[in-house]
Amino acid sequence: MGAEDLLERMAAGCCLESEDAALVVRAEFEPVGGTGTKLMPPTYGLDPPYVFEERVVGGERVRAVLLDSFQSEANRVEEALLAARQDGKLALPLFVIEFTAGGRPRSLTSLQFPHRYADAYLRDSMLGGVRFDHSEVGQRLRAVDPVDARALYELDPGSLLFGAWDSWRKGRQTKFARVYRSELIGLNPVEGRRRAGRMDPFNLVGAIDDKARSEGDWHFVASGEKAKGHKLSEIGHGNVAPSEVDAGGVTIEKALRLGSISFSGLSRVRFGDAPSESVKWARAALAALALVGDRLAFGAPALWLRSGCDLALVSETIGFQRRGGDIEPVAITVDEASALFDAAVDRASNAGLAMSAATIALQPTEALQKAVEFAFTTADMTGE
Repeated sequence: MGAEDLLERMAAGCCLESEDAALVVRAEFEPVGGTGTKLMPPTYGLDPPYVFEERVVGGERVRAVLLDSFQSEANRVEEALLAARQDGKLALPLFVIEFTAGGRPRSLTSLQFPHRYADAYLRDSMLGGVRFDHSEVGQRLRAVDPVDARALYELDPGSLLFGAWDSWRKGRQTKFARVYRSELIGLNPVEGRRRAGRMDPFNLVGAIDDKARSEGDWHFVASGEKAKGHKLSEIGHGNVAPSEVDAGGVTIEKALRLGSISFSGLSRVRFGDAPSESVKWARAALAALALVGDRLAFGAPALWLRSGCDLALVSETIGFQRRGGDIEPVAITVDEASALFDAAVDRASNAGLAMSAATIALQPTEALQKAVEFAFTTADMTGE
């Protein structure tokens, strides 16, 4: 399928004018090192610490463990889009808040805000000397809703793909549902066991005479009460005897990644009284942006999720999920997906809906700057 045909098909799908329901990704992975290699799923402070559940896969009921949630996968896509944007490979709008903390400049972008366009970091920033919510740009974003999302398309399209909820402000608290979704599960997991300890190369023994934790504030005593607050091990010295920990990892039969870009979800994104031609191409641009992000984040032969959870790609299918459930495969690279995105953005712009590629620089309020500085300095010293 040529690029022109693929773009036309995506545009038709996003307007529910075809037999296509979604673009989907089905990928199989195995642990780096092969089957039997232990993996470390995310922990959630539960008992057991991992998320186990039953799924229906291939018509059979199987036990599964969550290896990466859809929230985490969305963050990986945002991270990949930000890197591509910073490398000059992708034209996207971006809000950037500049801080000074821990003695050096730091920044936070709209592809990192936890609540995206509705985030408290954005609310507690200044644009041109004005609180963001009271600026012209801020007022436009405050006014968006699913009936007219033009400002988000122009200034923060990620909110339309990955979902956002304006929960930190009083008023309507507008919600946008995610239209891109991906998660990774391991099939037939077997729980493992793990013991953790530490060997001190000098085998330091003794105690400390106070509860201070910061460097230089403790005093060594040759013997003393080995109670909480007096142990060398509590400040990083001495041996720690091995003990069993809750999170012992799992082995799995195989891992599956299940991803989708919902055409019915995109069909619900509306742009007020914008011309129908521009709406069609704007929706196609959003679908193409999700596809670019998916390929950037997950298109490599290996996928590193976290320490102890490194996966190798076994097989992958990208395709249109059709009425009736069949998947029609398509082959597409990152560069081809990026070209589709650029073409759709251009067509939407020519028809009346433009996406910005500008960087909007903001400054934190005094209170937010102090909170960030505290987080990078004082909070670490006090243990808060």
